[in-house]
Amino acid sequence: MMESKQTRFYESVNRNFNKAAEFTSIPKGLLEQIRVCNSVYQMKFPVKIGNQYEVIEAYRVQHSHHRLPTKGGIRFSHLVNQEEVMALASLMTYKCAIVDVPFGGAKGGVKVSPRKYNALQLEKITRRYTTELIRKNFIGPGLDVPAPDYGTGAREMAWILDTYSTFNHGEIDAAACVTGKPENQSGIRGRTEATGRGVYYAIRQMLSYEEDCKALGIEPGLEGKTMVIQGLGNVGSYTGMISQDEGGASVIGVSEIEGTIYSPEGIDIQQLLNYRKDKGTIIGFPGSKKLDVREDWVKIPCDILVPAALESQIHKGNAKSVKAKVIAEAANGPITADAEEILLKKGILIIPDMYANAGGVTVSYFEWLKNLSHMRFGRMEKRFQHNSLYAIVSMVERLTGTTIGDREKDLLTKGAEEIDLVRSGLEDTMVTSYHNIREVMKRRKKIHDLRTAAFVNALDKIANDYIRLGIFP
Repeated sequence: MMESKQTRFYESVNRNFNKAAEFTSIPKGLLEQIRVCNSVYQMKFPVKIGNQYEVIEAYRVQHSHHRLPTKGGIRFSHLVNQEEVMALASLMTYKCAIVDVPFGGAKGGVKVSPRKYNALQLEKITRRYTTELIRKNFIGPGLDVPAPDYGTGAREMAWILDTYSTFNHGEIDAAACVTGKPENQSGIRGRTEATGRGVYYAIRQMLSYEEDCKALGIEPGLEGKTMVIQGLGNVGSYTGMISQDEGGASVIGVSEIEGTIYSPEGIDIQQLLNYRKDKGTIIGFPGSKKLDVREDWVKIPCDILVPAALESQIHKGNAKSVKAKVIAEAANGPITADAEEILLKKGILIIPDMYANAGGVTVSYFEWLKNLSHMRFGRMEKRFQHNSLYAIVSMVERLTGTTIGDREKDLLTKGAEEIDLVRSGLEDTMVTSYHNIREVMKRRKKIHDLRTAAFVNALDKIANDYIRLGIFP
């Protein structure tokens, strides 16, 4: 049953591709080259777990080689299969093109449930998977650069780096073979929050257009908007916290595997995370009530709905029940193609996944650049900026005969640190990319949704890359 679900996910991606292709003048042969996965590597390998050997099924898919390296996360889930990984790899190609990150798309998947294994066993699986990738040249700073995804994190990326470095002793750029690493192991500040922060920037940017907000019947700006989040993992939690703390949104509903809670007065996400860490569940969080049916998160009236879990969560069967004005796809493929038709007819605006959750790959790009340059961002300019600004403030004080406090002076003269530059670069990327997508929709009058506009934007860029390479003159 689940395999057919994943197959539908891949079909949904291709249906959206075909819909957008009709609005381009790209030759059919080139469109087909862009659409198909260039390399699909299925592997099975033994790992000793306790006193038994288990045969692990795993995949790495490189969707497009129009730019190298290819880039995409590694997912650990018992639901992993080839169609899912192919769909996710395809989305990565389009995502990278939309945010102007010079990678082809890729994705990896290991068919295991992380909850079934301890840390040592997961390390064995991760290192063996990495070894298989090394044997087939499916990993390397200029070949294919993995990253975290569902079920993996900085810990697994550190194991991958160590394994790769062991097999490639002396390779000066080895740290760039994988991103999403711990900060103290060639990682970058801001990577953990990147996807969620990118979703926040996407929502905020969409709500900055008065004309678009008026069409939806809402006021511009995120301040005071109600939000429902499905999935309290890394992406959902950071989206919620940043939307509350920096945007002034009110999260009124949260859905997780143990159930869905609702509070019209708002749910503080940081407090909810603390409560769940202590109690092991979100159910019973003070001031909230549990919905009788977990899946009824789609029915909660709100301004913004954020599906941040897995694919195909909003489908033909529940799309009519959605009561949001805007859906921000924080997860990959949370809305099926059939469901999208229903939602668009209802007048709901969908901020598509290939743009909304591109914060992760954007900051991964920054980490990759940092690893290749062998220098943290801000190291050369931070002190210069501070000294220059300090001199300006001091001059103003002398000319005006006034002085300001040390705290205010420190704020005004602060030089940019790595986290500041990462957030600035991510914000600029998300703002610019949304503007470009919206311009495509406005310029081509027959396009009425952001996903099609995003696809068209991506396809035009990828086609130009192929033409530049001389493959399709």
